[in-house]
Amino acid sequence: MIKKLVSVFFLLTFVTLSAQRNSTSSPYSFFGLGEQFSPRTIEQSAMGGIGVAFNHYKYLNFTNPAAIAEIRYTTYTFGVLNTNLTIKDVNTSQSGNATNLSYFALAFPIGKKAGASLGIQPVSSVGYGLNNTVLDADGNFAEFSSFSGNGGVSRVYGTFGLKVTKELSIGVEAGFSFGNTENTITEQRTGVTLFTEFNEETQIRGGAVKVGAQYNKELKNKLRISAGASAKLGNELDVTGNEYLYSVGFNGNGVRVSRDTILDNPVTGKYTLPLKITLGAGVGKYDKWYVGVEYEGQDAIQTSGFLNNSSAAFRYGNSNRFSLGGFYLPKMNSISSYWERVTYRAGIRLEKTGLLVDGSGTNTNFTPIDDFGISFGLGIPLKQLSTLNMGLEYGVRGTTDNNLIQENYFNFRLGLSLTDVNWFKKRKID
Repeated sequence: MIKKLVSVFFLLTFVTLSAQRNSTSSPYSFFGLGEQFSPRTIEQSAMGGIGVAFNHYKYLNFTNPAAIAEIRYTTYTFGVLNTNLTIKDVNTSQSGNATNLSYFALAFPIGKKAGASLGIQPVSSVGYGLNNTVLDADGNFAEFSSFSGNGGVSRVYGTFGLKVTKELSIGVEAGFSFGNTENTITEQRTGVTLFTEFNEETQIRGGAVKVGAQYNKELKNKLRISAGASAKLGNELDVTGNEYLYSVGFNGNGVRVSRDTILDNPVTGKYTLPLKITLGAGVGKYDKWYVGVEYEGQDAIQTSGFLNNSSAAFRYGNSNRFSLGGFYLPKMNSISSYWERVTYRAGIRLEKTGLLVDGSGTNTNFTPIDDFGISFGLGIPLKQLSTLNMGLEYGVRGTTDNNLIQENYFNFRLGLSLTDVNWFKKRKID
């Protein structure tokens, strides 16, 4: 059964990776780095995104590197995200759908007091297609504009966690981000034979380090309290590339032809990402139930170089997130009922993304893009300690105020956590 599921997931992974460059995404991915993703497993996302204070012997944790010290089995995990997005302004609405790989990771124990993890995850995604038609006073076509973009940034990382004492763990994570983005703006006016096309192609590179700590204490009646903190140290992402401006027409066969290159310039810039702090606490019983709260905060991202000239319509402000969530496992070893061995998860999330957009066109009236989500999930047990994880999330991002767009999204997450209990065990000969 597991082998068949693995085959299906590898097929899905190949398809989504092949299609990811052109996948539809949020129109807000037009700005800056694009639509940014928080590093969370499907289990964490189903609990509102909490994880800095939570650990488990077979589940990975992308929020706090100290949690990997608790891993006791070799675990492979990967997930896929499908988003159904409805965007609307004050007058119209339209829907789209996108499927992307969420992560692929491997974790394994090192002795009895340490663990390590390696993996790859998306950092941000650019994928949008927007058209705007302007009519004259008589209702005739006057001007047409098209905006499109694709690409994104991913990261590879390595994590190491160590149990300093029975109750205290520490950890460190090092990662490297890389990717390419492309943005194109096309404008055409009535009575003008040629139209113009602006194209910007960039490459993004940069490293980052995260440190973390967790404290877990078992009280009476097997009740456990936990606290955790992680800090992603400030880092920089270097941006290089080129920008082009063409005059474009059509030949006799209706094929687009670039006539003149009006602009061809190299571009350089930099994103400076400040320190990001995540704090949380929780209470529960091991493999029975857990409830946790979490706060995450970061000062405004800074830009330099050509990015300062291309960000007139948006800017970055301080970002933060509040999450509440948990899980319930009726009876892990139940023989009479399979559904008593299923883990049920739920959570809620309130987030200020840090993106501020001016929809007025004056570059003076910036509106914060906030995000709200409520989530549910299931952890379905498979052979040995492996689990099929599913998550559902409904959320609202943005607003129709200030000529902006509101997004209603429905996320479906599906992933596997495959646990191999035989790694690092010596073979015995009878």
